[in-house]
Amino acid sequence: MKLSELLEDIDYELLKGGSDPEITGVVYDSRKAEPGSLFVCIRGAVSDGHRYIPDVIRKGAAAVLVENYSEDADHLPDEIKNSEAVVIQTKNNRAALALISAVWFGHPARRLTTIGITGTKGKTTTTYMIHSILERTGRRTGLIGTIESITGKRRIPSENTTPESYLIQEYFREMVDSGCECVVMEVSSQALMLDRVAGIVFDYGIFTNIEPDHIGPNEHKDFDDYLNCKKKLLMNCKTGFVNRDDEHFEKIVEGVSCDIETYGFSKDADYRAERADLTRGNGYLGISYHAAGAVDMDVEVDIPGKFSIYNSLAAIAVCHHLGASQESILEALKGAKVKGRVELVKVSDDFTLMIDYAHNAMALESLLSTLREYHPHRLVCLFGCGGNRDRNRRFEMGEISGKMADLTIITSDNPRDEEPQAIIDDIKTGMAKTDGKYIEIIDRKDAIRYAIRHGEPGDIIVLAGKGHEDYQIIRGKKYPMDERVLIREILNE
Repeated sequence: MKLSELLEDIDYELLKGGSDPEITGVVYDSRKAEPGSLFVCIRGAVSDGHRYIPDVIRKGAAAVLVENYSEDADHLPDEIKNSEAVVIQTKNNRAALALISAVWFGHPARRLTTIGITGTKGKTTTTYMIHSILERTGRRTGLIGTIESITGKRRIPSENTTPESYLIQEYFREMVDSGCECVVMEVSSQALMLDRVAGIVFDYGIFTNIEPDHIGPNEHKDFDDYLNCKKKLLMNCKTGFVNRDDEHFEKIVEGVSCDIETYGFSKDADYRAERADLTRGNGYLGISYHAAGAVDMDVEVDIPGKFSIYNSLAAIAVCHHLGASQESILEALKGAKVKGRVELVKVSDDFTLMIDYAHNAMALESLLSTLREYHPHRLVCLFGCGGNRDRNRRFEMGEISGKMADLTIITSDNPRDEEPQAIIDDIKTGMAKTDGKYIEIIDRKDAIRYAIRHGEPGDIIVLAGKGHEDYQIIRGKKYPMDERVLIREILNE
């Protein structure tokens, strides 16, 4: 493909070269540069792609895309000036990479019904619910999210909630080639801030909720910045679905350009939940409710908690727009299960065991308060905290569990380069602010074994922190460790 074709959708300035070379590949990692490639310089939190321009020039890159480059055309370094590479400048290389990648892969999003989901909580579960419903209707559907990406050709474990723009377009291309009609994807605030979905006009956008989170030096400077980044999804979709019950609803919809429909318990919601009830029995927890307004159906979801009502309502709203039958919706929601998100694992008819990704104080508090609503005989919380991370998280999680659980089992998570006992001691510091009972068992399998063997009738036991992860990081090395496997091994002992 000619360089000029790749640049057709972006504004740029030519710093060097007048030729229009044939481009053999688009790369943003200098290690992948090869003869004929276009190298896009990306400024990251750790490294700046501009530093590697000499490397890609030596490897034979045909063109380099720079951003607000310090050198003008007359003062380019000799290594660049004496090469045959074309040098182009833009004001925003991340957005440029997204637009160039779309061209490189043949604009695959134009051949898919695109559904984007943003929000502080609920993205992953809602994504899988929609995927399950659409697949049940016979629409082959791709998925991109926190746990994995499903393209129809591959299932790829995720490193980020929303991958880099080039990978998004690559996955879209695979979806189209494998016969997918739709794609549902999580769209994080970071992805919106870093233009990973630039150029994509989503057919449908969902805004699940917003709470203060991801605010800090390397993320969002304040809550307004966080909110405004998330609102970008609604500015770049045709129809948006927003949680009417969110306390920030008016700010979320203020000034957005798409058609807005709402869901929630509010009498003003277009998709409205009524007669909600918590369900429980034989090691199982769930919810049931009547969906009214634009639809009329009795819904059951085998995922506990009020948040499951919101997630399923959002899924119903989108799939109703896409013509899914009531039968397909109800069957898919009844069997909905998301790895590591309030994931029930049947080990006994007497008590309930589940795995959840809650790995900070806010998530743990939300989870435990949800489970309290089921009035367990005992609420047992097993968790640890990651090493080489903010120690305050350990104090906070210890205090939350101490206040809200009847028994806390403190164990290891990903200790990384720290001593597991040191992390446990920090958690105990938080526990000490409460009257909560606890035991400490460093080895996670031993801790899970203790939880299962000491389960009492009516207990709810939650294994928190690992969720979908199937590894443990110790001294810089990943070791296989899937809690589902550990549970099976314990039951077979």
